[in-house]
Amino acid sequence: MSGMLRKGLLLDRDGIVNVDHGYVCRVDDWQFVPGIFDLVRAARARGHAVAIVTNQAGIGRGYYTEQDFHRLTDWMLGEFASAGAPVDRVYFCPYHPEHGQGEYRRESDMRKPGPGMLLLAAQELGLDLSRSTLVGDHETDVLAGVRAGVGRIILVSTDERLHAQTRAHIVVPSIADVAAHLD
Repeated sequence: MSGMLRKGLLLDRDGIVNVDHGYVCRVDDWQFVPGIFDLVRAARARGHAVAIVTNQAGIGRGYYTEQDFHRLTDWMLGEFASAGAPVDRVYFCPYHPEHGQGEYRRESDMRKPGPGMLLLAAQELGLDLSRSTLVGDHETDVLAGVRAGVGRIILVSTDERLHAQTRAHIVVPSIADVAAHLD
């Protein structure tokens, strides 16, 4: 690559990679969003690095531990690899400024809508964020992408109210519609 930065596909986790059942922390509660493996394979075929960037306030709230999160993440990464859709890295933020307990109760630039996880992914994976794509399902994902300078921000939502208000570049109804917007 001779110093050239690469494109990245940055995915939120809950609601994008897995069905958001609220603080999912066990394999038994996990359900992949239909089309997520196809999306990651399509991104890899176009030369994108792939990372997951996820707020994990459930850790901060004491619902599950970092060890629980890492155990589930290892399993999830294995499933992606088995499907021929490897993910390069997972970034997470366990902090919450109001509901966190103990050391987890604090502000953090890593917590979306802060850009910290995206900037760290860019640094560690050699990404050109201006040529990268962020996919999320909440306005906090969109704002993190805007603040980090991500070139293409896709909001997955069927909520018509969000369509008019979002700063996302593209709004699609499902993960299956995202691949058409990758370059």
